[in-house]
Amino acid sequence: MARRDSQPQLKDQDLYEKLREKGDSKEKAARISNAAANRGRSNVAKTGGRSASYEEWTVDELKTRAKELDLHGYSKMKKSELIDELRNH
Repeated sequence: MARRDSQPQLKDQDLYEKLREKGDSKEKAARISNAAANRGRSNVAKTGGRSASYEEWTVDELKTRAKELDLHGYSKMKKSELIDELRNH
């Protein structure tokens, strides 16, 4: 484990170490810990992209997502069945 003073560019060393123990990369852990120190921990998770609701996705997009999640039997599903499967995965 790194010494607390070995990385002075980190603004929240404790959070950085927790993220590294969880398995995050050094870069990701540093980025998150510094953002948390600047904006407050509770505000960091509130930012980020938004995805359209599954109902707005096309069937092809839903099937692609099902494939990414390694789901099986999705090729014969209706749109509503795909949405249920993706939400309950």
